[in-house]
Order: sequence, then structure tokens, then C-alpha cells
Amino acid sequence: MSVAFVRNPGDGTHYRYYDSVQEQVVSTTETQGVVSVARVTARRSDAPPLHVHSREDESWVVLSGRVRFWIGSSSLDACDVHDAGPGAYVFGPRSIPHTFQPLTTTAEFLVINNPGAIEGYFHSVGEADARHDADHVDSLAEYGVALLDAPPQA
Repeated sequence: MSVAFVRNPGDGTHYRYYDSVQEQVVSTTETQGVVSVARVTARRSDAPPLHVHSREDESWVVLSGRVRFWIGSSSLDACDVHDAGPGAYVFGPRSIPHTFQPLTTTAEFLVINNPGAIEGYFHSVGEADARHDADHVDSLAEYGVALLDAPPQA
């Protein structure tokens, strides 16, 4: 059974994802698969390719910095573009293509996935000198994620 708890910044489990360290604030195992929450500090070069999830809704809460989101099409040029600052909430429902990129040197945000199984992918990537998403297409497919277009340019 899920349990209620409070987790302050820094109290979660930390893991390597490419060349950054992320914090697993809430694990899918703690919520019986209902939700997974990660705290991410991202740079402009950390932008993922435009992609789509078939199994989970994804939300972001911007804590610091400014982040640009591309949402709604299979190409960056055709997406709706939205800028979000501290306190902003962004919702990306399953089956809707999206990506993001910090506009500031870094941005900190919470990434919330419902249900939470996708966290297994993030943990499996491990450490690398930079993002290499194309190297993980098969693993992404196992989690119901498809890459659609290149990442935004830093």
C-alpha cells in the first residue's frame, strides 16, 4: 500500500542520468506504480528529442529558471511553443508529442509521470558524457516512448 510522506529537497535517492545527477523524489515502488517524481536541474544541452509517451501522462513544475516547451506535433516547427517560469505547471498528456529546453543557464523542475513505470528507463541509462538518446531507441520503445524529431538546439 502507498504511504503518505513528506520529502524535502535533497532527501530523495540520487542517480546518474547521462552527465547529470537527478533526484528521485517519489518512486513508483512507493506509490504502487501510481506516480514517479524526479527533481531535475537541466542545462540547455540537456534538452531531449521531441518524443511521445503512449503509457503515461507527464507534468512539470518549474522551480527555478525558465523553460521552453514544444507541444502537440511530430515536428518541432509545427509544435505550439510555451515558455514557463518559476511556479509554472505544464501538462503533457500521453500520446501528445513534446519536448523542453531551459532558456536560462540552468532550470530546476519536478517531472511527474503517471503512472510511474518510466522511471525504470531513466535509472537504466546511467552515466555518459552527454545525451545519446538515439542509442536507447529500443529501451525507450519498451517503455512506450518514441522519438520523433531532433532536440531543440542549444
